[in-house]
Amino acid sequence: MVESRNALMIVEDDPVTRTMVAGYFTREGFSVFEAASASECKTLLRTKKFDLIFLDIHLPDGSGLVLAQEIRATSPVGIIFVTQQDGDVDRIVGLELAGDDYVTKPVNLRELLARSRALLRRRALERGSRRRGSIVSLGSLLLDFTRRELAQRNGEPIRLTRAEFDLLAALIEADGRPLGRDYLIEVVSNRDQMGDLRTVDSLIARLRRKMAPVHGSAAEVIVTVPGVGYKLGVVVQET
Repeated sequence: MVESRNALMIVEDDPVTRTMVAGYFTREGFSVFEAASASECKTLLRTKKFDLIFLDIHLPDGSGLVLAQEIRATSPVGIIFVTQQDGDVDRIVGLELAGDDYVTKPVNLRELLARSRALLRRRALERGSRRRGSIVSLGSLLLDFTRRELAQRNGEPIRLTRAEFDLLAALIEADGRPLGRDYLIEVVSNRDQMGDLRTVDSLIARLRRKMAPVHGSAAEVIVTVPGVGYKLGVVVQET
């Protein structure tokens, strides 16, 4: 269940699909609004702030791709494209348009929910890093949220994958609170591979190996909390 009632707009001209998705996400705790066209979408955007938009590519009064670019020019809202054809997916990925993710029809509701939660988690991390400051210290390490880099204090970089960085950032933003594996898998999921709980354990192991040469015992930096998940074991300080 999503912790707060995130505002979701479903832009879909097929009433059956729209109603099905709206009902499912309402039950999952979202505040859901529906639009059957680009014009209805724009009207809703003028009256309410949204956290997430599901956007059909083929709309009766315009292109969802163009609409997404217009939305992105004025709003940081998360956008997930909904597409019928593989060719449209290639266009989205290849042109790197305004969407954050995509799903194909027929819509798999559980997958769409997982992708939505993952996107909202990443956006929350981005907001948290902006509030906290660009660079923080973790003992003898420095993490730069803006550059998405981890390094020793002497400037020697520690190479992290996207998922490793996102997982470490989530632990930092938790301020010492333990985070469950189910939460962390949502943070590191992406469009290519949704992953499972073992993915989190593998990422933690890789992070510890990369941090061990600096800290000696990286298990003291990322602490296992039995029956829960993981937490950060060092004090985070802004630099």
